[in-house]
Amino acid sequence: MPPALAAEAALDRGALATALCGDGAAQAKAVEGVLRNSAEATSGDLAWAGTILRALLDRRLACLGESALVLDRAGAADGRDAATGTARPVTGGRSPVLGLRQRALVETASGAASLLTGADVELRRAGLAALERRIATVPEALLLRAASAESDPGLRAGLAAIAQSAALSSVDPVRRLAAIRAVSEAPSGAAFSRLSALKADAAYGSDPAFRSALDAALARVERAVSIGNGLAVLYNGLSFASILFMAAAGLAIIFGLMGVINLAQGEFIMIGAYATYGVQEAVRRLAPGWLDAYLLAAIPVAFLASALVGIAIEALILRHLYRRPLMSLLATWAVSLFLINGVRVAVGSQNLQFAMPPYVSGGVPLYADFVVTWNRLFAIAFAAVTLVLTLVILKRTPLGLAIRAVTQNRDMAACLGIRTRRVDRLAFGFGSGLAGLAGVALCPIYSVNPGMGANFVIDSFMVVVLGGVGTVVGTLVAALGIGGANVLIEPFYGAVAAKVIVLAGIILFLQRRPEGLFAMRRRR
Repeated sequence: MPPALAAEAALDRGALATALCGDGAAQAKAVEGVLRNSAEATSGDLAWAGTILRALLDRRLACLGESALVLDRAGAADGRDAATGTARPVTGGRSPVLGLRQRALVETASGAASLLTGADVELRRAGLAALERRIATVPEALLLRAASAESDPGLRAGLAAIAQSAALSSVDPVRRLAAIRAVSEAPSGAAFSRLSALKADAAYGSDPAFRSALDAALARVERAVSIGNGLAVLYNGLSFASILFMAAAGLAIIFGLMGVINLAQGEFIMIGAYATYGVQEAVRRLAPGWLDAYLLAAIPVAFLASALVGIAIEALILRHLYRRPLMSLLATWAVSLFLINGVRVAVGSQNLQFAMPPYVSGGVPLYADFVVTWNRLFAIAFAAVTLVLTLVILKRTPLGLAIRAVTQNRDMAACLGIRTRRVDRLAFGFGSGLAGLAGVALCPIYSVNPGMGANFVIDSFMVVVLGGVGTVVGTLVAALGIGGANVLIEPFYGAVAAKVIVLAGIILFLQRRPEGLFAMRRRR
């Protein structure tokens, strides 16, 4: 049988089709030729080879005399000649049989064709996965050609990693040393594992140059991975602290102004998240072309929805319970249960599904295994904007002036003509609206369901008490401290133990400083 593919020559399509209809040796020789010379073959020849090889795998190839027919489906009565493309009946044709070795070769060659000529990323990624299973048989030139032509960054990185893995197992010492240096220049946990496996290689004990290069590369990668893990912990802690701040800022205003321990604050977060879902569904139906902007459109809606519910609760229930802390505590707990079960009855208890816009999807690798994810960056930026706007409202507006006056001395503020009941109502609505904004930030990160707010109530109260009642700056500092401490301790002792340790630390701190980090000045 003549070779199906000669080096630096065009693909002999007729010879390849004939070889695939031959015995196992002819099939293996032809497919190995396709794989060996795939780096030099034309795109048209590779696409054709991929079509006929996939037909062989799917039993859609019929051998008829000296020619092979490609069928649209297995068992079809008509097909097209593999070499010429003319339609012919399949009468008298047979389906070639593949052995285990031949099937593995055909899958690898088909993967090479898909990787080099696939029209979409998923098809090329599937081809790369097929090559990865038998990477030792893949020519380096094929991987280089695919990497130079690939436009998808993730797939290009995968090609580079596979090429490096192949070079690490090379029999050429120079190539292995170059691969070790290349792997160490792109540090990650996977790179550390690949390099660590080379310690079992015979060259590690017999070749001083190999051992020295490997040890230096391992030290470099391990140091980079440690730094990347530290950055990831700081980043996750900052994002968690951002959520805590938005959940606790409104509570700090309510607690500092009215002395109300609002156990329904978590449910205002839930209302904000469900309002975001409502905006998403409305945009999906009315203006689907603007779906990516629904998170931004949901910000004022979530604030107003939570604020209006908060104002209604204050007007109907809490206004009658001021100066009765135990009754207000029980009342807000009852409100919390009512809101949770009301949402369960009206909407259901399942987690809501959100469409993720591009600005909160994915991320970018920054260093080693540290990836800046857009959803957490969105939460951090959102919290920063919320902080600035809250400080502006409290420091530069008449409402903020009234809130600060009533917080410092309610009786004197009333004597000066400030309507303290109205201030209470507006402040309660403002604090509830801030919790609703936290619900918007949570949608791209956490599961949204009726009970989601309960996970943030205790942490929010710890933030308020530690930072100092009624101070926004203290709330920010406490949120950063508690969020960072939780993220730092959790990998070592677990989530539950982390919360217990943080709570114990807060109790010990409050024994020495009961007013918290920043005590608000009050006139007695």
